[in-house]
Amino acid sequence: IVENNGFIDKYIGDAIMALFGKDADDAVQAGIAMLHALNEYNLSRIKPDRPPLKIGIGINTGSLMLGTVGGQSQMAGTVISDAVNLASRLEGLTKNYGVSLLISHETFYKLQDPSLYNIRLIDCLRVKGKSSMVSVFEVFDADPPELKAGKLETQMMFEQALVLYSLKSFAEAIERFEICLRQNPQDRVAKIYWEQCNRQLQFVC
Repeated sequence: IVENNGFIDKYIGDAIMALFGKDADDAVQAGIAMLHALNEYNLSRIKPDRPPLKIGIGINTGSLMLGTVGGQSQMAGTVISDAVNLASRLEGLTKNYGVSLLISHETFYKLQDPSLYNIRLIDCLRVKGKSSMVSVFEVFDADPPELKAGKLETQMMFEQALVLYSLKSFAEAIERFEICLRQNPQDRVAKIYWEQCNRQLQFVC
């Protein structure tokens, strides 16, 4: 975090909240670096009683208020912002999708050159507590080489399937998600959408 011009605001249980004041690229690069560092650390966790650790990272970009709250008996520094709340929601969504790093469309649009990263759109949804839709992107630069290569090879097919899913053309979407899974069986997001399409078709029938 520090190496990428960020600073740690607070620790919340097993979570770290960090702020980046310069640009969105710093936050994304820090997230990727954290995942690479975790991958290296997990190489030492090869015993049955030492399973590899996993983390989820959510990044959003927006304005905030940073200051001190409390009273005479207790005071603390904190951040108040809807942008912070959305970042926390994105972190929670990493568990739902089975991915490591998610960014919002606000962060995506602020990147100096998105083509420098391996990014794919995985959803457009209404997050709890927000009235507007939020586009959610996966950054998979730190994925294992085989999984990363598979996502790159199937990216166009995956995006076609995602559009068909949003149009409720579930049968056509299933065909494309199946192609993605044949080429990249480890793609958990494609598997999730494939299962959702099948449930929708069963419901219609």
